[in-house]
Parts: sequence; C-alpha cells; structure tokens
Amino acid sequence: MTPGLYRLLTWLATPLVGLLLERRRRRGKEDAARLDERLGLPRRPRPEGRLLWIHGASVGEAQSVLGLIRRLVETPGLSVMLTTGTVTSAGLMAGRLPAGAFHQFVPVDHPAAVRRFLDHWRPDAALWVESELWPNLVLDTARRGIAMALVNGRMSEASFTGWRKRPGLIRPLMAAFRFIAAQSAADGERFRALGAADVRLLGNLKFDAPALGADAAALATLAAQAGERPRWLFASTHKGEEALAGRVHAALKPRWPDLLTLIVPRHPERGEDVAAEAAAQGLVVARRRAGDPVTAATDIYVADTMGELGLFYRLSPLAVMGGSLVPHGGQNPLEPARLGCALITGPHMSNFAEVMDNLREGAAVTEVADEASLAALLGALLSDHARVAALGAAATAVAAAGDGVVDRVLAAVRDLPGLDPRAGA
Repeated sequence: MTPGLYRLLTWLATPLVGLLLERRRRRGKEDAARLDERLGLPRRPRPEGRLLWIHGASVGEAQSVLGLIRRLVETPGLSVMLTTGTVTSAGLMAGRLPAGAFHQFVPVDHPAAVRRFLDHWRPDAALWVESELWPNLVLDTARRGIAMALVNGRMSEASFTGWRKRPGLIRPLMAAFRFIAAQSAADGERFRALGAADVRLLGNLKFDAPALGADAAALATLAAQAGERPRWLFASTHKGEEALAGRVHAALKPRWPDLLTLIVPRHPERGEDVAAEAAAQGLVVARRRAGDPVTAATDIYVADTMGELGLFYRLSPLAVMGGSLVPHGGQNPLEPARLGCALITGPHMSNFAEVMDNLREGAAVTEVADEASLAALLGALLSDHARVAALGAAATAVAAAGDGVVDRVLAAVRDLPGLDPRAGA
C-alpha cells in the first residue's frame, strides 16, 4: 500500500461514502444536523487571525487536550478548532471548550471532503492526538505546507504490527510530522521504528488534564437521594460489562440489601438497552435520561447522559473502570484518580499501560481477574472505609505527579511554524 494507491481506492469508494454516513446516522453514530461537516462542508465561517487545528478521535483524546487548549487560547489572535469523529465527543466538548475554541466533525478520509475542509479552514498549524492517522487528511495537510505535530502519541503493539506490514504508507505519514511527542518510551520506540525522525518524550497529557467537572445542584440532589447507602460505580462500561454488574449486584445484595450500583455506559445511546438488560435480571432500574429518581427500591442507576462522569465519580468512593473486564483495553483511570476514588480495574487495561504502571507503583489501584474476584473485592471494600480512603488518596497523589506535562507540550507546540504571534492568518 502506497499513498497513491490509498488515494485511488478512496476515490473509487466515492459512491459508498453517502451510504456509509447514512447507515451510521440511522445507528445514532452521526449527527444528522451536522452531517455536512463529515463531507468537508462547514456551517460556520473561519475565524479571523491564526487558527490551530487539533484532531482527536473521540472523548478520551479530546479530554486529554482540554488543558492544552485552555492554555493555547490565551495566545492573542489565536483560535483553536478541535475535530473529533463521534457524536458523544461533540456533545461533551460543546460544554467544555473555552472561549476561543470550537468543535467541528472531522471530514471522512475522502480526497474531495478533505480538500473542501482544508480550503475552508486554512489552518496555520495542526496537532494530531494519540494514534488516529487518516492518510489523505495527514498527507494533504502536509502538501499544503501546514506544520503538523503528533502529541500524546500512542502506538499499541497491535497497531505497530499492523503498520509494519504497510511501510509504503506509514513512512510518508511519519515524515509529515515535524515532531512526535510520545506518551511513553515504548511508544516512542515504536514510532521511531516506523520512520519518525524527531520523537520526544514530553510526558502523558492525561496526567496533566483538568479534573472532570460536575453540576453542584445535580450532585446535591443525587447525594440526597442516595443518602448513606453503600454504593459503587462502574464507569464507561462496554457491552457485556453491564450484565456483569447486575450479577455482581445480585451476589452482594444479601449482605448489603440497600446496595446501589451506578452504571455509566461508555456510549449513552445504549442506556435503554442497558436498563432493559438489568430489569431482565430482576433488578429495579432507574435511568437518568428518563428523569427517574434514585429511590429506596432502586438497585441499578443507569447514568445514560453525556458529560456527567465527573458527577458520578464524586458520588461514589469506589470506581471500577469500564472496558477492563471485557477485552477492550480499558478507560482512563486518571479521571477518577483526580477526584479521590478508590480504583478497581479488570485485566484488560492495555490502552493505559504506562498509567497503570504508575498506579501500581503508587499502590493506588486494585486489579481483579474476573467477575467473582470483583464481587469479593467489592464486598470487602464496602465495609472497609479506611482502606477505601487510603486507596483514593494514593490515586490522587499519582494523578498529581503528572503536573507540568502541559507546559512542556505547549512550549514545543508554540515553536511550530505558523504559530508565531507575529505571523498573519
């Protein structure tokens, strides 16, 4: 595979683009009102002055660069455009981006959509976050002389193996970046092996991201409804984990009859299905999106809304990371760590290998192998408040140790051509 062949294949796929987007829209994976953005047709004008474009795949990548964006928009005359590809991330960023920054959907990686996108926005520089590399978008941006860097770069062993089979495509992609700031030494070595020339170890932005926010009134309401009930949170769950949570709840209920299990699905649109699955297990379920309150009878509370994860981390002292008890790779454990939660993960946390190493070193995480060991651990922790508090304090200490990463990445980004404050748009 070469860039030329990839470009030809995407041209040949032109008739399929509309069909694919329509199929995704029907499945709730596209915003019907903003579908034109996926074709490179924006609904807003380019801001005056210099424009920095930042692209991240979804929620995790967008969250990791929020602290960086908040610092960047302090630069006089600079606007920041954040692109992502998911409806969930768009909804979340709508309420979290600071003044001077705005969200757009990334165009599909088709030459015509990419051309329209770049013709309209004319970014002065571009940052790619973590690992999502779309060849047409990367290479067409580079051909226009737009300086690009990859920040918080992550290259898993599986992705590395896949890219090594396509050297004719990955080497031009690596060459398009002025520098790559890798999350870890292992990630850096993989990027170098794929052809990256300037690889820097500036730290993991996830260690220096702001704490997730929460609406104070909503927190007070839910806290009053939950009262002193023992509770645990299963955060950012994936399919298969919610049924597991129901079984764990049922196993613990004889000992803890007033136990409250909080479930936040990774994809809120699955909330109705999650609730139906729990009800089929004989459990009493309430859904946040439906406006259901937590009552004395509630077993499972499904928090199927966007942008409220910080609320539920504050509501529960115990947090189990979703995506870790099914082979997904886990979700970001630093988010609950910053808020003092006692952390529990399953065996599948490969997406956060470096973070997990730090948490283990700081005695700030407890790992379980399966459903039975999770139930046993929760049963022990629910009655051991001192241990829960100690785990939460240790997690907060590990999260705080990453302070300073944003400063280092910011200094490197400001050296990119196109971001000189004396330059024009």
